[in-house]
Amino acid sequence: MSKLTPFAPLLGLLLLASGPAAAQTDYSKVEIRTTDLGHRTYMLAGAGGNVTIAAGDNGIIMVDGQFAPLHDKIQAVVAAVSKEPIRYLVNTHYHGDHTGGNEGFAKDGAVVTAHENVAKRLSAGTTNGLTGAKTPPAPAGAIPSKTYATEMTLQSGGREAVLKNFANAHTDGDTYVYFPDANVLATGDIVTLGNRYPNIDFANGGNIKGMIAATDAFLALANNDTKVVPGHGPLTDRAGMASYRDMLVTAQERVATLIAEGKSLDAAVAAKPFADISHKIGANEEQNADFVRVIYRSLKP
Repeated sequence: MSKLTPFAPLLGLLLLASGPAAAQTDYSKVEIRTTDLGHRTYMLAGAGGNVTIAAGDNGIIMVDGQFAPLHDKIQAVVAAVSKEPIRYLVNTHYHGDHTGGNEGFAKDGAVVTAHENVAKRLSAGTTNGLTGAKTPPAPAGAIPSKTYATEMTLQSGGREAVLKNFANAHTDGDTYVYFPDANVLATGDIVTLGNRYPNIDFANGGNIKGMIAATDAFLALANNDTKVVPGHGPLTDRAGMASYRDMLVTAQERVATLIAEGKSLDAAVAAKPFADISHKIGANEEQNADFVRVIYRSLKP
């Protein structure tokens, strides 16, 4: 199983989540790749966030739906592993690379389910804190019709999914999904791996402290056999999450020190506190600067 891998350009992920990058994607060339996690549970990777599906005897629980133009491709891959319908589509947060498929799968009969703040963000539209890019309100058919405040359990055909919210982590509406019978944890973008920095959506409730607290909770929940589906990047495990958590803590401590020293945002960026991380992952100066900015802004709005 994969261990922690390097992180990729943050700005590209920010754009992907907010819309412009999606418009540049040639979806006809996207391949949806399937990883069998055992116990009729699968991870799907294509463009946008990872998808997790748990097939029951008379229905499927699916976590995230990538972009709208990929609906048919995802549906075909799901049909290849189970002939049952998708009963629930869970959004781990509001970003378009995870919720773009909402309307299409809802039309198919899936009940779109999310934390109540996801419905609010999709209904109102949002603004990207770094780029200023505005995402308009989602169509009415894409708004989750089933919401929760703290915890929820979904059941379908003998499968159970435990949903829980972590306040102010990646966003203000994050959901993790745990499938106890398969020991599979879908983290959403609270955990982001594979040649990229994690995005902390500070303009919409995200906070580095919440990211660390949520990852700590994941580590408490997981054991050495848990399969962890991150929001982006390869399948990982508890050890991979522990390494990821160490990176988050190091990044927070370095930026917090600069803030305590009275450094402005620009001065903190100029200090290049992630130079050693940059060397390991091959990130350029702007990518590192953006990661400093989102941590700084989440610690000092």
